[in-house]
Amino acid sequence: MTDLNAQLLAAHSAEDHLALVTLYAQAADLAADVDAACFFLTQAYVFALEQNAPQVGDLRARLAAKGREPLG
Repeated sequence: MTDLNAQLLAAHSAEDHLALVTLYAQAADLAADVDAACFFLTQAYVFALEQNAPQVGDLRARLAAKGREPLG
């Protein structure tokens, strides 16, 4: 996770929001608990929405599966 943290910081510094979508989704996959995973998914989702990225639907579905985003 240390390398991922460094990549996240670099992407923030470079204002590379498309990279942040992917990196936060990866952080969610590696999170130790559901709350941390949902935090990272939410960050990925917000950046995806801002960029109209293709991952929006998948991220929303992942949040919904964890009870964090209603579908419908």
